[in-house]
Amino acid sequence: MNLIAIETSTERLSLAASAGGRVRESTRVVGQRHAELVLDALDALLAEAGLDRRDLEGVAFGAGPGSFTGVRIAAGVAQGLAFGLGIPVLGVSTLEALAEPAGAPRVIACLDARMGEVYCAAYERSGEAWTAVAEPVVCPPEDVAVPAGRGWLGRGSGFAAYGDALRARLGDALAAIEAEAFPTAAAVLRLATPRLAAGAGVDPADAQPVYVRDKVALKTSERG
Repeated sequence: MNLIAIETSTERLSLAASAGGRVRESTRVVGQRHAELVLDALDALLAEAGLDRRDLEGVAFGAGPGSFTGVRIAAGVAQGLAFGLGIPVLGVSTLEALAEPAGAPRVIACLDARMGEVYCAAYERSGEAWTAVAEPVVCPPEDVAVPAGRGWLGRGSGFAAYGDALRARLGDALAAIEAEAFPTAAAVLRLATPRLAAGAGVDPADAQPVYVRDKVALKTSERG
């Protein structure tokens, strides 16, 4: 399938395109400039892949959790493309995308959610797919669910921001940490491809971000 994937839940603008089974990707740090840069970057990647927008058969996006603005941008661009082209859309969890390239059978995916909290989920590899042992939540690092067993790989910016607290919480369950890992569009694309091929895509109007948390910032009274 000819597909495009968009991942903007962090400070990185990450895109991936597949054409004829070959995947091309582009990822760069853009801070808060996702909305400004995403469409030009998308067209550049499609040109590199030898694709026109009209060649696309589906659009995948990192649905969250992550930066509220970032996941809205990914969802909005995916919806706009799909509406115009009459193709399906599929949202993929950013935490599952964080786990996907790990090369480990057990992953605790954890992103810094600011405000003293993390977005976190635990996944186990089951064949070619992942099973969520602990569903995505937002919570203080001291309250992260501890999955059963040992040999878990911790991935993501949550471990960079709250490494000591997470190590103390997870204890012997945690085997190693990759704190610099981040969700990519290439991982979103790998997860989305078999799902879109199986007909799991939805109408663009039904493609929504997954925020997990409904507050963007603390009130002044809460900061103390």
